[in-house]
Amino acid sequence: MHITDTVSLGDTKLSDSGYLEAFALTARTGIQQYLGAEVGRPDLRVVNVYRDEKEVFSKRSLESFSKIPMTNDHPAQPVTSANWKQVAVGTTGDEVLRDGEYLKIGLKITDGDAVAAVQAGKRELSVGYSCELVWEDGIAPDGTAYQAKQTNIIADHIAIVQRGRAGSRASIGDSWPQHTPTPEEKPMTLKTVTVDGIPVEVTDQGAVVITTLQGRLADATSKLTAAEAAHANAIAAKDADLAKKDAEIDGLKAKQVTDAQLDERVKARGDLIAKAKSIADADYSGKSDAEIRKAVVIGKLGDAAIAGKSEAYIDARFDMLLEDAATDPVRQHFQNKDHKPQNVHDNGQDAYEQRLQDAWKGGAK
Repeated sequence: MHITDTVSLGDTKLSDSGYLEAFALTARTGIQQYLGAEVGRPDLRVVNVYRDEKEVFSKRSLESFSKIPMTNDHPAQPVTSANWKQVAVGTTGDEVLRDGEYLKIGLKITDGDAVAAVQAGKRELSVGYSCELVWEDGIAPDGTAYQAKQTNIIADHIAIVQRGRAGSRASIGDSWPQHTPTPEEKPMTLKTVTVDGIPVEVTDQGAVVITTLQGRLADATSKLTAAEAAHANAIAAKDADLAKKDAEIDGLKAKQVTDAQLDERVKARGDLIAKAKSIADADYSGKSDAEIRKAVVIGKLGDAAIAGKSEAYIDARFDMLLEDAATDPVRQHFQNKDHKPQNVHDNGQDAYEQRLQDAWKGGAK
């Protein structure tokens, strides 16, 4: 029975002639899993096959790995002198060593296209060999149950492959292409999916699941980001509204009048009305301070005196009239006498007549 195992190509070096040389681990001992179709049992999905170290490291097995052809992918048939020129791209070395549970052997790739393929990243190896399968149930030394074991292992070639099914260590490879496999018999292919920046090899189905989950995670992250932004905007709007209300409250507090301020305003209002009446007695109730000053100036000088004049001008004329009223002795006399403003529009005529009367009365005596 022809079977392949997948291994990895180790460190390589390029000779002056352009040949690529390397060491690789090949067949190993222990349990290997095969598709049932690979080992003639399509009724079984997977078969555990035990490979005893006595078989792997037997003299005949070791000699079979020495100086066998290297191929670029598996050929359709075992390599013989009839097809060697068409499929061989190099050869294995003379010496085959044991490295733990593996066989270790030197390789030399002499074909330029194959060397370029390896340098471009095609670095996995798949060992093609024949063996006899003995179908019997048993337990391997590590405690794993098996359904068959390999004997009479004879290597045929080592193929350079793009990706082996079991990754970078020795494991099951593809079966010889003796027939077109059914979907169940087809070897498992792996894809590399990046998860949190880490490349992970998974099956096609696993890649679909991971991609779907990554899409859902990205969508959830986007929705969360949008929700957080909306929440932040709502908080900012609420903070702005509260700040506005605080400003309004502070403004109202600033406008509040204390008892002392009210007393001062009442006193100032009373003083202004008293000053206004000392110039021109009138009813000033319901008027603002500016309206009182304006009414006094108009009452004293007429509308023409303030036509087109500013409020500052009116205030200044009011102050001048107040000073004139304060220095008028006749007006002051009568204001002090009965606290009522007298008619001052007679330019002192009444005061003059009163003095004449007072003088005549004094002479009559």
